Amino acid sequence: MTTPDHQSPAPQSPVPAAKDRIYRSPMALLGGVLLLAIVGWLGVDALIKGHDRTPWLALAGLILVVPLVTAFTLRPAVFAGDDRLRVRNPFRVITLPWGQIASLRSGYSNEVVTKSGAKYQLWAIPVSLRARKKATRQQTRADAQARAGGATGGPGNHLGVGGLRGSAVPDGPPRAETDKIMDELRGLLEDREQAETAQGEVTVRWAYEIAAPAVAGAILLAILRATG
Repeated sequence: MTTPDHQSPAPQSPVPAAKDRIYRSPMALLGGVLLLAIVGWLGVDALIKGHDRTPWLALAGLILVVPLVTAFTLRPAVFAGDDRLRVRNPFRVITLPWGQIASLRSGYSNEVVTKSGAKYQLWAIPVSLRARKKATRQQTRADAQARAGGATGGPGNHLGVGGLRGSAVPDGPPRAETDKIMDELRGLLEDREQAETAQGEVTVRWAYEIAAPAVAGAILLAILRATG
């Protein structure tokens, strides 16, 4: 029996695609769970114990309120991948290839701006003015400590306030958490906007699975109120 001179290389397993980074608001998730628990408790209680038209009104209210609470609390998320940014807002899902994004802007809200001029708010990354003010206060205190340390010990002093080594100089300026997230997204945009796989068209899909039940609940509630 002859032995082949060359063996065929073993098939290589495909490289798994990198998972998207997912950004959501923890406070919105917590608030949504609590609101749904309260609405569910009150609604089910009215359905079981209510009389006359009360169970129907409770049912219509649940059909209307539950999708809306879900849309504005549990649903919003931002998915950042190597090729595109996917923004899941209360009633729309916007898919934006990195090559189509002009900027990620932060003001009173965080927004993504396309090269065509369209703007989409990032509901999952809300701006916290309170967190920004807190970061500013921390930076002011750090600057004051650094100045105090320089005045008492000179440039060669390594002891900060209270004699703790290195405590006078922070690693970097304090930033609000959502501002840090926007910095990460800007870094991804800078790295990936020229990639061949990050080109394409912006697509927008409406969340009919949220809007349809809410509209149905509103219509049913209106009919019940009108015929009452």
